[in-house]
Amino acid sequence: MDTEHGSGFVPATGDGPMAPAPDGKRSASVRTAFEGMLQIRRLTNTGHADPQGVPAPWERQQPIRAVAIALESSGLAPSAVDGSGLRTTAGYRLGQGESPGGVRVEWLGPPGSGAAHAEEAELARCAAVLRELGWTVLLYRGARRRRFLEVEPPAGARGPNDG
Repeated sequence: MDTEHGSGFVPATGDGPMAPAPDGKRSASVRTAFEGMLQIRRLTNTGHADPQGVPAPWERQQPIRAVAIALESSGLAPSAVDGSGLRTTAGYRLGQGESPGGVRVEWLGPPGSGAAHAEEAELARCAAVLRELGWTVLLYRGARRRRFLEVEPPAGARGPNDG
């Protein structure tokens, strides 16, 4: 998990340790982060017909974090790794995409978990969540014919202050 932001809340990217048993605190934090992201959209995307329907500049500057918040808030499970880096649970894993500002979404799990067989359906669920939030999502096949998503902000979503 990414701790470089120092905000206290760290969205699950699928490369961290297994999340602790749900005690309500994590789900409340995820819900607050998602609601905050939507509020940022409302306040910063005032030039769009549907301000909540496109990623905000903040999301485009931190796409892995934004995609992680979106997926975790939808109830999709992140993958997890143990201290030696071995996968312990099946779920989504996020990484840098091929294009600048893009995010790669994979469905991974430990050997024998069935992650490879579930990836098509689970990635389709991930894609649906992200498309509803205005991201452009493309499905690809990579090494060993494993599927993955490339997620990018929609064309024309860049604002005048995005660089």
